[in-house]
Amino acid sequence: MKQQDVKLKRVESILKELIPQALSELEDEQLVGLCVTDVVCHKGRYDAEVYLDKILFTESEISQIYTKLSKVKKYIQNYCATQEGWFRAPNLTFRFDNLLEEQNRMDRLFKKIEKGLNSSE
Repeated sequence: MKQQDVKLKRVESILKELIPQALSELEDEQLVGLCVTDVVCHKGRYDAEVYLDKILFTESEISQIYTKLSKVKKYIQNYCATQEGWFRAPNLTFRFDNLLEEQNRMDRLFKKIEKGLNSSE
């Protein structure tokens, strides 16, 4: 692994810790309860995609959360920059993560296949 890749992974790890801290300081219950599942940096450290767990939210709540996150995005970026002593924090893009839903769906499919194999024996 190159040194640049190590630095990028370090920034991703730091953001994964700092973003929930910044969200916990807000007074909005929906935002305080958000779970950051992953952070992926692009273009060096200039852009970062923040993946959030959506398992507890409906589609209408998700759209409300996107609106609220767009309003507090600069605060979160400033919080991260201040905590780490960075001159500039990455531009954050928030996305809800579908990975857990896909994994659960795959698990159900594998269980169906296993039941089908066991019943035919």
